[in-house]
Amino acid sequence: MSRHNSYEGPPRWADRFLEWFCHPDLIEEIQGDLYELYELRQRDLGPQQARRRFVWDVLRSFRLSTIRGIHLNPSLAMFRNNLKIAFRQLQRQKLFSAIKIGGFALGIAACLLIALFIRDELSYDQHYANKDRIYRVICDNIEEGKESKNVWFPAPAAQAMADDYPQIELAGRINPGGLFGGGENLIRRGDRQQNNFEDGFVYFDQDLLEILEVPMIEGQVKEALAEPGRLVISKSKADKYFPNENPVGKTMFINDNTAQPFEIGGVMKDFPANSHLQFDFLIGLNGLEFWPGEQTFWGANNYHTYIRLQEGTEVAEMEQQLGKLVDKYYLPTYERMGHADAKIYTEHMTFSLQPVTDIHLHSEGITDLLTHGDIRYIWLFGAVAFFTLLIACINFINLSTAKSANRAKEVGLRKVVGSRHSQLVGQFLSESVLFSLFAFLFGAMLANLSLPYFNQLAGKSLSFPWQQWGLYPLLIGSALAIGIFAGIYPAFYLSRFRPANVLKGELSMGSRSGYLRNILVVIQFTTSIILLIGTFVIYQQMDYLLNTKVGFDKDQVVLLKGANTRMNEVPLLKQELLRLPEVKNVTVSGYLPIKGSKRDYNLFWRDGREEEDVAIGGQIWGVDHDYIKTLGMEIVQGRDFSLEMPTDSQGIIINESMAEAFGFDNPLGQRITNRGRAWPIIGVVKDFNFESMRTKIHNLCMVIGNDASVISLKVDAQEMPAFIPSMKGVWEEFFPNQPIRYNFLDESFALMYADVRQVRSIFTSFAILAIIIACLGLFALSVFMAEQRSKEISIRKVLGASMATLLRLLTQNFLVLIMISLLIAIPLAWYLMQLWLNDFVYQIDIKWSIFFWSGFCALFIAFLTIFYQALRTALSNPVEALRN
Repeated sequence: MSRHNSYEGPPRWADRFLEWFCHPDLIEEIQGDLYELYELRQRDLGPQQARRRFVWDVLRSFRLSTIRGIHLNPSLAMFRNNLKIAFRQLQRQKLFSAIKIGGFALGIAACLLIALFIRDELSYDQHYANKDRIYRVICDNIEEGKESKNVWFPAPAAQAMADDYPQIELAGRINPGGLFGGGENLIRRGDRQQNNFEDGFVYFDQDLLEILEVPMIEGQVKEALAEPGRLVISKSKADKYFPNENPVGKTMFINDNTAQPFEIGGVMKDFPANSHLQFDFLIGLNGLEFWPGEQTFWGANNYHTYIRLQEGTEVAEMEQQLGKLVDKYYLPTYERMGHADAKIYTEHMTFSLQPVTDIHLHSEGITDLLTHGDIRYIWLFGAVAFFTLLIACINFINLSTAKSANRAKEVGLRKVVGSRHSQLVGQFLSESVLFSLFAFLFGAMLANLSLPYFNQLAGKSLSFPWQQWGLYPLLIGSALAIGIFAGIYPAFYLSRFRPANVLKGELSMGSRSGYLRNILVVIQFTTSIILLIGTFVIYQQMDYLLNTKVGFDKDQVVLLKGANTRMNEVPLLKQELLRLPEVKNVTVSGYLPIKGSKRDYNLFWRDGREEEDVAIGGQIWGVDHDYIKTLGMEIVQGRDFSLEMPTDSQGIIINESMAEAFGFDNPLGQRITNRGRAWPIIGVVKDFNFESMRTKIHNLCMVIGNDASVISLKVDAQEMPAFIPSMKGVWEEFFPNQPIRYNFLDESFALMYADVRQVRSIFTSFAILAIIIACLGLFALSVFMAEQRSKEISIRKVLGASMATLLRLLTQNFLVLIMISLLIAIPLAWYLMQLWLNDFVYQIDIKWSIFFWSGFCALFIAFLTIFYQALRTALSNPVEALRN
């Protein structure tokens, strides 16, 4: 009786909780066991400890297998069982599992990196609230029988569009070119003497602030550039020049021009990295004329024009309406100028509207001065990512089907004891999904580690959006989808084995002759070889662009910038620089044969035939007497400018393309007119590439000018280390308050092909990655084949087969597959790379040596991959294999 009084039952709430969640078929057994444990613990440990342990046991019993209505769900129980078996398979086959997961992880890492790149490229200019109503106006015309597209419009065009068309809510202009002072300049605070060199200057309309929704930190967006002489600067530049101050109302000087101060009208947020506009200094266009009468003249095109349409405006109808500008403004202007070809020049002129969201990726073939991407590279990199992942999936399929013999007895026995086909498919798909989840985990980690290197390749500042929760369901969903895709064939293939055949041993060697496996190996190496050939072609084209003779000498030429702040001292500065023993020649001109320097496109006629002939378009550059000599250009007819000939200030030198366009048999002494002025031709310079070699050489004229924004110095290559300090010393004597700014002509020339270098680097990296993934699979298959043929090899060794014969048996099948891949890849790669090269007017010929070396590399790498395992098998002791 005393024992009964000392007995305390288990906590009633825990017991009731157990009865609530536990399935009726299990409650009696589980509850009985817990009661027995409770009584033993109360006797040995005391009531309190026994009660705590009872609660813990109840909580531990809360499982999927015991919950009311869940434990009988066969799919959940089967899934859990499938995962257990999958883990056991992963642990049992460590080499094959590592290769499966490793190959998958490499492919997934590549896809994630390229997905980040594509995501960033597609995000350009998506931040505007009214992005569906903002457009850039494009001028379409026919020039020299070919369609041309450009964004250059006269100064009054934007205002005319806004005034003439009520469908246009706002219209605004920018001038980003260096001809009038955009691009690079010196700038300083009004109360400081020290100048600083800055890039990112642009002339900007007040209305464009509203069209492009430029967010202001200080100042008002509706009046920041409303007054003449206003300047808007970015937040980063405000922090640099006015730390902890409000710059609005303060003064800055550009290029040390104290006669024209600029008042800061506002501070804007920095343009986002995914904007096609990247400027830090917006110079107001209100009240500004670069030459008298510009604001009403329709004969000079210097501005990009943006518009914002009223809601509901039909774009196609608006484009047709804009065509009326030709007859109303363009044609009368050309006729007043006396152009005989005014009607011809304007009859094909039309206008189109480019959505602001398309500017970055869809501006190929449109002449502008902005840096943008190319949608073709998006497709190219997307294809590279897809095929890299495909190669990784092929590895998984190959290795799964190759190991089918090892799983055959398992499948046969499970079918004998009652497993259904669907259950077996579920088992193998569970294994595939598990591998995919592990691969995604390692792939994401690898991609994150490789991101700095990829950013360097792609010229980006990408980062993984780990803080965005939407990323994780996307990754998990992708892992499941790819796992199912890669495992669907092996699952159905393995689950089709017949128990009778399996248990008789008929499938023990059957997996050795897998036709599908061979096809997949061919696909793998075909893709890898195409990438390899593409890498060789891009390398050779890049080498051709950078090292071929372009008509001028770009090596050992130093470009010294910023001397135009004191124009009157430039002649003396030039003389001092010429006195340096390392300097061969010096020329002063901002017009250079590299992208980003000054350009001035004009129309020319034969003297006296302005009303009869069609105008010839071409560049007109202002240079000095030493320009041609310094840059190593060749005079093919006539002579160079000479200081001893004062009349040369009225003369002109043209290139061969201009002479051909005019049809001159003997151009010397001929006179051509431009802007109402007649120029006698004194010389013809050999054609040289002054734009990208993607395009043909355009018409060019050179006259004596006084532009001093760049001083070019030809330096003795061996004296370059001594020259730089000497140049800095001379500069400091003339410009003590202005930091020196210089670079090299060959470096600037190479920048014109930054996108080609980017493609080359990415192609090279992913070609290497594709080869590695393919070789991983090839290595695993060679290991498997060696295992399968170990007895055969041992018997052959016992019978006297030579080492060479055994190695041939173990390698020839794989090498034949690589040869087939090579035969398929060569024509495909030739076709694809020819399409890519068509983007360049000047291009290499794809030589057979490229295919030879690509094929040699693929065969050599594949041979090395399988040779070690083949040699190891051939050298193994035959007794061991026969005993097993």
